[in-house]
Amino acid sequence: MRRNIHVLQIAFTYIGTIVGAGFATGQEILQFFTRFGSLATATIMLATAIFIWLGTRLMLIAHEISAHSYEDVNLHLFGPKAGKWISWITLVILLGVNSVMLAGSGSVFMEHLHLNYQTGLLLTLLCTFLLLRKGMHAILQMNSILVPVMMLLSFLMIISTLNTPNYDNFIVIKTDHHPLAVWLAPVLYTSFNLSMAQAVLVPLGSQTASKSTIRWGGVLGGIGVGIMLMAAHFAMSAQMPGIQQFEIPMGNVAVQLGIAVQTVYMIMIFLEIFSTFVADIYGLTLQLQKYVSVSPRIITLFIMLVCFLISQFGFSSLLSLLYPIFGMVSVFWAGVLIYYGHKGHPLTPFNRRNGILTGRLKQTTYKR
Repeated sequence: MRRNIHVLQIAFTYIGTIVGAGFATGQEILQFFTRFGSLATATIMLATAIFIWLGTRLMLIAHEISAHSYEDVNLHLFGPKAGKWISWITLVILLGVNSVMLAGSGSVFMEHLHLNYQTGLLLTLLCTFLLLRKGMHAILQMNSILVPVMMLLSFLMIISTLNTPNYDNFIVIKTDHHPLAVWLAPVLYTSFNLSMAQAVLVPLGSQTASKSTIRWGGVLGGIGVGIMLMAAHFAMSAQMPGIQQFEIPMGNVAVQLGIAVQTVYMIMIFLEIFSTFVADIYGLTLQLQKYVSVSPRIITLFIMLVCFLISQFGFSSLLSLLYPIFGMVSVFWAGVLIYYGHKGHPLTPFNRRNGILTGRLKQTTYKR
């Protein structure tokens, strides 16, 4: 029973990490899938398979090398020089992505809760700082509550959409986009999300004792992501093309469920953004602790300040500009993960020769 609970915790944390601002609000799904019409169903299935395969592989590598942060995995995959560069690029991308998520929380407050944009930003930052005092344990517990509720709301949206006149749009809408763009989208999407999720999945895999638990958690987590992708795509397709005008398209979909469910769903969108933001800030703090000998709280405050400043540009503008660029960079990272996942551990002689990543690293907590 204890093992099964841990499997579910890993699966829910995996889902909660992927379901960030772009996913929960619907903007990511709209950009990478729904706008491609009927072909999106097939591309979502492809994305689900990639999430199951590479997400599990990433956690297993982290477990096998006892990685302390995502840089250890990058050193393992790319070697000492390239690994350092990849880690710094990842750091920059994570800062950008977290800024998008923070902007997403402000948009939820402004567009659906009718509060000030800055209020959403500041409340998210304050709650993040307080929650991070408990480290990975708090992240696991938070996602164990939020993700099941989000999945339940996703199923309610499917049922509600079946009663709309255009429920079959997801299979009848055609696309004018080039097939290369259509089929490249799920590759960009999964590569980007997994490269960003490594800030959480690496310490999660490293701190899990059983490989079997990791595998089952990765499989269930990938399937869960696919189900939520399909549910959101199905619901938004029924309101195409008008839904593209909204900052929070999934919030507009929730309107059809009634004011009570809509309010709950908007709160859940905020909490999902919040949970991913917390997890990524935790991963960034672990990474920067290796280079800066100051209190992790000071590091966290600095990271949050940078995200706050970038988030002033707005949610949809940041997402549409940064995500495709970051997706292209992430494809290279995912390609190397696929290659070394297939070849096994070709860098083991390097690790042994240079004395890195060979011992069991001491697990650290956020609080000093």
